[in-house]
Amino acid sequence: MSKTKKALIIGGGIAGPVAAIALKRAGIDAEVYEARSESMDHSGAFLNLAPNGVNALKTLGLAERVAADGFPSNAMLFFSGSGKQLGQMDSTTEEQRYGASNLMLKRGLLHKALREAAQAENVPLHFGKRLANVTVTAAHEVIAHFEDGSTAHGDLLIGGDGLHSRTRQIVLPSAPQPQYTGLIDCGGFGHCPSVAPGAQHMIFGKRAFFGYIARPDGEVYWFSNVAQAKEPTRDELRSIRDDEWKARLLALHKDDPAPVLDIIRSTNDSLGKWGTYDIPFLPTWHHGPICLIGDAAHATSPHIGQGASLALEDAVVLAQCLRDLPSVEQAFAAFERLRKPRVETLIKQARRMGNRKTPHPLVAWFRDLLLPFFLKGGTSQLAPVYSYRLNWNEKIA
Repeated sequence: MSKTKKALIIGGGIAGPVAAIALKRAGIDAEVYEARSESMDHSGAFLNLAPNGVNALKTLGLAERVAADGFPSNAMLFFSGSGKQLGQMDSTTEEQRYGASNLMLKRGLLHKALREAAQAENVPLHFGKRLANVTVTAAHEVIAHFEDGSTAHGDLLIGGDGLHSRTRQIVLPSAPQPQYTGLIDCGGFGHCPSVAPGAQHMIFGKRAFFGYIARPDGEVYWFSNVAQAKEPTRDELRSIRDDEWKARLLALHKDDPAPVLDIIRSTNDSLGKWGTYDIPFLPTWHHGPICLIGDAAHATSPHIGQGASLALEDAVVLAQCLRDLPSVEQAFAAFERLRKPRVETLIKQARRMGNRKTPHPLVAWFRDLLLPFFLKGGTSQLAPVYSYRLNWNEKIA
């Protein structure tokens, strides 16, 4: 695409910096504009990059840089609220099966690694640039207007600005809004000597779901999914003091197996709290010279650990489409055609998994009865998800 010279990328989290790197490799200049006034390298919770996400990073030579801040899980163990093990999924053969292992890491450190990787490739990244509007001139130039009064000009614009994407609101004002899934996700980092490193533990607690894993140095990463029918606002969640929330979690998990309570009590840092959402399928992800990627296009709830990995895949595939096809519109249409079936399937899977976390006695009875059979075939069922591989040298037709 020789006529395309510059891409404006809105959002400096996960999809944005990687898209910028991939575009530069494709011969397209890119600049990243982030709404936050500064980097937040030590904020947020943690996430699991699945093998397919790590392989997307490998495509661009970024996996080693990111892996320096993370560690792999060797298994996922599932327990009922009474402490009975329902089954497990082995992760020790992922490298052999898929060419990469999963990677557990703090979200803020992932952002930092990707930002530094982009800066190392001379990608300009601007903070404090909250998008206000986008206009397209008669000559097909895209102009991004920011709330501080500044503007940026480019040949195309990519919205990688997450779940509550301002780009999506501008480009697709009638598109479905993010849909609350009925669960509040929260978590933190503690220290609990009784927790051995290696495996993730997933507990279908009697009143809330709980998951945890220990780093090799002993720090415990944990989260809890709390059912709440009424959707909370972000301000409402922020207004809850950490000691109040911790007391609520201790009450919700008081009858769950050890070491859940010890992990919660050991956490002295602030506790993150977020509503969980996904986006009903959008009719399209692009309009003219503007395209959405990652959560802005297809946010998935976190219950199958694919949000970040799908965003990384998007970044690489979009750059390939723009590299190989003669027009921006053709590239965006091909990107959507290549990506939509996969991500929509995984959004449905994540919603189903989230529904299993609802602490209803009848739901729990069926779940505990059927989950062991599901987990026996879990490795083969995950194969289509984890085995997805990108080939940067492959030409998009």
